[in-house]
Amino acid sequence: MISGIQKMTLLDFPGKVACTVFLHYCNYRCPFCHNSELLEGKPEPLMSEEEFFRFLSTRQGLLDGVCVSGGEPTLTPDLASFLKKIKDMGFSVKLDTNGSNPHILKHLVEEGLVDYVAMDVKNSPARYPETVGIPMKNMDAIEESLRFLMDGSLPYELRTTLVAQLHDAASVTEMGAWLASLVPGKKPEKFSLQSFVDRDTVKFAGLSAPSEDTVTQYADILSQYVGEVTIKNK
Repeated sequence: MISGIQKMTLLDFPGKVACTVFLHYCNYRCPFCHNSELLEGKPEPLMSEEEFFRFLSTRQGLLDGVCVSGGEPTLTPDLASFLKKIKDMGFSVKLDTNGSNPHILKHLVEEGLVDYVAMDVKNSPARYPETVGIPMKNMDAIEESLRFLMDGSLPYELRTTLVAQLHDAASVTEMGAWLASLVPGKKPEKFSLQSFVDRDTVKFAGLSAPSEDTVTQYADILSQYVGEVTIKNK
């Protein structure tokens, strides 16, 4: 279900002019989520697929790609056919995902339906449950998705939204060391940090962003474990 659209972005898809489409529902309940209206329920869709593809047809030659975000897109049952239609129109596809469905991620990539992946890494393993807002028995699915991206050839980036109440130097250090340990001899290629920004759509009160100096400190910590660190909203 299409629950939102940004008709043009220069920021979401590296090196491309794109639009971003937001698909409904997510299996996480991150307290800092900006898209809380997409998490559950059955609202009226913003537009039908037919309307979306009519819109895309008017952007051929103007846009390079489509970012598919959410929510969590891999929970959409017909996602593969949706992406194939986008690809058949000549657009590149960027997929935003939390990495919780590695089998879906692998299938989409192996079928050539995705050109770039941005995967959220929420926190260190020990602090994942509180950061995603649900109990987690293990990190197996997340680690499988991370290994698949890190050991493959598809362009990707990992990213974290920093929240003062959820992240500290210890958890960032643990997160970096964990990521660097997943694939022997390989570090994550690109990692982006962005600070939490409070909005009306955030359900939980009392959350705040770290200071700019703290974010820079976290970037310095992560640079020991990943290839390239970018601070997005600095």
